[in-house]
Amino acid sequence: MSGSSIQVAEAVWSNIESTRSVNDDKLAILHFLFGKNFERATRIVDQRGVRRISGHPSGRSIFQVMGESRRKEEYFCFPEHYCACYSFFYDIVSRGEQLCCKHQLAARLAASIGTCVEVLVPDEELAVLLSKL
Repeated sequence: MSGSSIQVAEAVWSNIESTRSVNDDKLAILHFLFGKNFERATRIVDQRGVRRISGHPSGRSIFQVMGESRRKEEYFCFPEHYCACYSFFYDIVSRGEQLCCKHQLAARLAASIGTCVEVLVPDEELAVLLSKL
């Protein structure tokens, strides 16, 4: 993805985050930029498959995103930086073919429009969870 495409994507995400809503035009732009990964991400969001796990009292958080396979695995991710799924390491880190995986897109979309399932845990529990990544 070129630098200008990244700028367009960031502008669309910023608009969605500020309005807490998404329309067909924004969906079309994101679909053009991210393709099938975005389609899959929207299915995950529609199925309420994104949890934001937040530590208390720090407010730090990580996302747990449902996979689409029959096994219904769940992956921990930071929407803009990391996902524990195979695709992240293969398509993004190793081959550089994608900017982000469907789980990262789902987490970002759900957080932007306010449809995450919110889970509050003590900071200690969040620290243990993060230590297993």
